[in-house]
Amino acid sequence: MNCLRTIALSLSLFLLGLIGPIQAQLQMNFYANTCPNAEKIVQDFVSNHVSNAPSLAAALLRMHFHDCFVRGCDGSVLINSTSGNAEKDATPNLTVRGFGFIDAIKSVLEAQCPGIVSCADIIALASRDAVVFTGGPTWSVPTGRRDGRISNASEALANIPPPTSNFTNLQTLFANQGLDLRDLVLLSGAHTIGVSHCSSFTNRLYNFTGRGDQDPALDSQYAANLKSRKCPSLNDNTTIVEMDPGSRKTFDLSYYQLVLKRRGLFQSDSALTTNPTTLQNINQILKGSVESFFSEFAKSMEKMGRINLKTGSAGVVRRQCSIANS
Repeated sequence: MNCLRTIALSLSLFLLGLIGPIQAQLQMNFYANTCPNAEKIVQDFVSNHVSNAPSLAAALLRMHFHDCFVRGCDGSVLINSTSGNAEKDATPNLTVRGFGFIDAIKSVLEAQCPGIVSCADIIALASRDAVVFTGGPTWSVPTGRRDGRISNASEALANIPPPTSNFTNLQTLFANQGLDLRDLVLLSGAHTIGVSHCSSFTNRLYNFTGRGDQDPALDSQYAANLKSRKCPSLNDNTTIVEMDPGSRKTFDLSYYQLVLKRRGLFQSDSALTTNPTTLQNINQILKGSVESFFSEFAKSMEKMGRINLKTGSAGVVRRQCSIANS
């Protein structure tokens, strides 16, 4: 009898262990009962502002990417540090924009539903809505993420793929997050919108191997144009350049066409052509329709949005996104 009780107890604990994680997962309309208008508030705020600042779509998408690659999608990229060692102080995040925009959305939500909607969910929702309002793809954003309270510059530097990445580095950093080569190619497609600072790629123009040379993988005519019209020196840290020239406001296939023409702005763009699998993926995308690309991009965004989730008691809901213990 005691043996049977022990077995029953063990089985019960096992089942609870299975049920727990399931209940803790994200779900669509997570705030339906606790803050019914949460997603509409985010959507309305985005639509009211993105029309006047369309570049916000690329900025918020980049923020979401950088947030998820460090400790998962937990809003830790938003945290300020008085000692200068938070994620936003790391080199990859020095040019990230949109922090004030997320804070503004949070303020509206806090007034409506205090302490309910996480900063992590706001980033996920706002980045999707901003892309949609600029004519880009939509994707499902299940909610219920909790915020983290730890934000380290060193972890951002170690985990966010830099624009100078070669293929091996890209493959490793994406695999570390559970993302495969198809995801790498599709998520790189976000470079179809937005701009970059010269400092992210001038080494390709002026000092690729440390000998004052140019990256041979970069189209020479494109390089000459960048040198003469955009980035006249290696030390230019302020000038911005379109990542997808002539099409930076349109979410389309132009980025992939440029990559095959050796006109991808970053070394990481060029790196996609150095591996047969990623090169094949690019060609497959270009043979398909924009709608097909949108659908595939959406799947990779949904996958990225689930990296290292904090749900339930594993995280908190920060009342102020920029303050770890708020």
